[in-house]
This record gives sequence, C-alpha cells and structure tokens, in this order.
Amino acid sequence: MNKKNKGLLIAVGVLVIAMLAVTYLLFSEKQNNKELVQIFELEKEELENDYTRFATQYDELKMTITNDSLAQLLGQEQLKTQRLLEELRTVKSSNAAEIRRLKNELGTLRKVMMSYINQIDSLNRLTAEQKQVIADVTQKYNAASRQISNLSDEKEKLNKQVTLAAQLDATNVWVQPKNKRDKTVKKVKDVVKFNIGFTIVKNITATTGERTLYIRITKPDNDVLTKDASHTFTYENRTLNYSIKKYIEYNGEEQNITVYWHVEEFLYAGNYRVDIFADGTLIGSQGLTLE
Repeated sequence: MNKKNKGLLIAVGVLVIAMLAVTYLLFSEKQNNKELVQIFELEKEELENDYTRFATQYDELKMTITNDSLAQLLGQEQLKTQRLLEELRTVKSSNAAEIRRLKNELGTLRKVMMSYINQIDSLNRLTAEQKQVIADVTQKYNAASRQISNLSDEKEKLNKQVTLAAQLDATNVWVQPKNKRDKTVKKVKDVVKFNIGFTIVKNITATTGERTLYIRITKPDNDVLTKDASHTFTYENRTLNYSIKKYIEYNGEEQNITVYWHVEEFLYAGNYRVDIFADGTLIGSQGLTLE
C-alpha cells in the first residue's frame, strides 16, 4: 500500500470516529434534555399541589377565628395564593425562572401562614375545640408536605384543568337570515342566505396557529344543512356533518368571525340552530326562529 492510500484510509478512519462521537454526543444531549423536561414537569405539578392545598387551608383556618380584622387579613392572603396558583397554571414547565419565583413566593406564604397560626394561638378567647381545629390544619399541612410522592390522580386532574383552560370559546353568536336584497327577514320563504357571526375570546393559554372551526346549521327536524354528505368531523367519538368549515389563524387575542351559508335547499318554518365546534369541542351556539 502506497503512502497516498494509507493516508486516505487514516483520514477516513478519523472522519468515521468523529461522526460516531458527534452522534453519541447528540444522543446524550437529547436524553439529558428529555430527563430535564420530566423533572421540570414533576416540579411544577408538585408546586401546583402545594398551592392548591395551601388555598384550601385558609378556609379551614378562617373557621377557627372570630376576629374580623384577622379574618380579613387571612382572606387577602388566600386571594394572593389563588392568584399565584392561576399564574403557575399558565406557566410552561420549561420556564425554570418563573417556577423558581413562584416556589419562593410559596415559601413566603408559608411563613405568613405560620405567623397567623401563632397569632391565633395567642388569643385567649379561643375555645379548646378551635385550638384543636388549628392543630388539625397544621398537622394536615405538615403531612401533605411529606406525602407528595404519588401524583397520578392529581396529575390527571390538573391535565384536565389545563385542557379546559386552553380551549377556544365563542361568544356573541348571532344569525341573520337575508333575502335577495341582503335585508334581514323573518319569513322562511324569503331567506336566500344566512349570515353567521361570533367572537373567539382572548385566551393566553390556548395554542396559537391555524385552527379549524366547524359550523352546523340544524333545521327544525334536526337535519343538518350540508353541501356534501362527506363533509364530516369528529365530536365525542361520533361523526357529525357540518355546514361550513372555517380556517382561522389564532394568536391568542380576541377575534371576530363571520361566515355565510347560501340556501340551495328547501327550508320550512320552525326553530333553527347554529352550533360552533373547534378541536372536538362545542364552543358556542345560537337559535333562530323562522316564520
């Protein structure tokens, strides 16, 4: 083997080793990132459980006192706890700085609660029963702090709450039956078009990007107006026909939507209904009566 070929083989070998090293480093980094995400999610869940229990304990604590001024102060601290809990629920698990801040806030709240417990204990007017309630609250809090090992039930509950909070919501739904002159009419024989409008409300927890809306117009016999029997979507494990499909670019802010249905089928007098769906959820409805 001449020197040229030998040098080429060495270069190829070095390149292969380098590629294997880079592949290993990328794989290791991906695994580390995955583990960090899981740790962040678990830490957030534990913190949300702490806040939830903390807010509930204020109710129990207020039941043990008769001092109005102290009860008002406890109410203010409870509202602050609930506000911080709502902030925490909107924070992404990967936002370590914000979660750290809320964790520090919880530490401050703990100190405040203990100071109130000490004040309540010092009131001579407290009965033996009230003192026992305070002891129970303190015991429940300490026990809860040591028993955050099983989060499966709480995790499912919190996931449902987050899912509900992230759903779109349609308000101010209106339906206008129009005639050939584009005037609103009440008699079914004059209707040639339905103008349908609604407002998608602001929701900072909802996913942004392209969303698909399905609008169903139902006749008095519950038959759905549709241009094609294949126009369907899924809702609660069922396949439903839709009248209108509308794509929107949602950015989390309030958005006004208007769609139109041109009547090509036979209509008759009675109660009509418009339902609006998004992400497999009914987000708005409105009824209409035609003579």
